[in-house]
Amino acid sequence: MISHLTLLLLLQLAGEVIARGLGLPVPGPILGLLMLLSLFAARPDLSERIRSTNAAILGYMSLLFVPAGVGIVGHLDLIADEAVPLLVTLVASTLLALLSAAAAFTAVARLTGQRDE
Repeated sequence: MISHLTLLLLLQLAGEVIARGLGLPVPGPILGLLMLLSLFAARPDLSERIRSTNAAILGYMSLLFVPAGVGIVGHLDLIADEAVPLLVTLVASTLLALLSAAAAFTAVARLTGQRDE
């Protein structure tokens, strides 16, 4: 598990170094994730071996939402004052995300010839 965690952190670090070193507008962890994906393509057995480490990390992901929850409780008065604009923004962004996902799905289906008529 330690070696798998080290691999994940080294890939993230490598992505960060590449992104900052080349001045790319892409976050380093995304580049690290792409490198991990290419490793999985090159060595399919690696994805099975690293699965337990990933499951352990994902099991603790909910802890990352604790600060956000505390921030919400700490600013309830501000949220109450701005409830309508927040609600409109939330609904509009959700609809925009759904429409974008549907458009992307349709475009990929057309490109791959897998349209269901």
